[in-house]
Amino acid sequence: MIEQHLDPPQPLVDLTVDGEVVRTSAGSTILHALRRAGLPQPTLCQLDNLTPVNTCRVCVVEVAGSRTLVPACSRVVEPGMEITTDNERVRHSRRLVFELLASSVDLSLVDVSTVAWMDRYGVDPSRFGPATSPLARSAARPGHHGPPDPSAAATVAQPVKVQDELYIRDYAKCILCYKCVEACGEDAQNSFAIQVAGRGFDATISTEFDVELPESACVYCGNCIGVCPTGALMFKTEFDLRASGEWDEGAQTVTTTICPYCGVGCNLELHVQDNRIVKVTSPLDHSVTDGHLCIKGRFGWQHVHSGT
Repeated sequence: MIEQHLDPPQPLVDLTVDGEVVRTSAGSTILHALRRAGLPQPTLCQLDNLTPVNTCRVCVVEVAGSRTLVPACSRVVEPGMEITTDNERVRHSRRLVFELLASSVDLSLVDVSTVAWMDRYGVDPSRFGPATSPLARSAARPGHHGPPDPSAAATVAQPVKVQDELYIRDYAKCILCYKCVEACGEDAQNSFAIQVAGRGFDATISTEFDVELPESACVYCGNCIGVCPTGALMFKTEFDLRASGEWDEGAQTVTTTICPYCGVGCNLELHVQDNRIVKVTSPLDHSVTDGHLCIKGRFGWQHVHSGT
């Protein structure tokens, strides 16, 4: 008989959330506890298969005794913790974060859940003024800033980077959530091809020494696309269909299958529109991939259409 070694169950702790007692596992995060209790919270930089880096701050909650609001995605629960998720302080902070992001970044492709949260908080980025011209940013020298224009909001608008037929980079939509950096690093691929370069408003995702992707450590696994929450990283097929006005998620079917390229057994989700594969993802809860794939699984499906 093979002896099985099972992890001992985690002890339970009691919290008070918005006046109600919530029981959860010790060592879990506040966000995990809230979700298990049926209390969803807005997130942008959080993903279950990545290490939380708490950069976006839209999930902040108030914890009794804490001087500042704390990020629910990374703060670990403690016995007796008193948490408030929906008072004016929390709503004001979340609304302001969304407004600052939306005033400088193109959030047109965020998911419907994020749109609903923005509507709930009455997000109004226009109060920071109209967006400045993209030329103002392209002409600026990194690290050299003139006086801000109080009548307009600075943006990260810039041309889309199209280098190949696999995926595009639209940094006008980048909120610097670090998800792509984490997926390229030790959370998934361990390629470490990209990182955040620059400071403040000049910060951007970059390869080492800002070299082109084919000259970098990038292996084109596409895991950065799989975790991007804003459409800043996108399949070239999706980008082309959106540009031509033909992208229609309502008309797409998603079929789960097994990648045929090796014996690992990665699950693939084939997104099909008009009888053609338009992109490939993998389930976050799949025990083999945790949502991540290699270049063959992510992009190696064009041969399916070779005879059509």
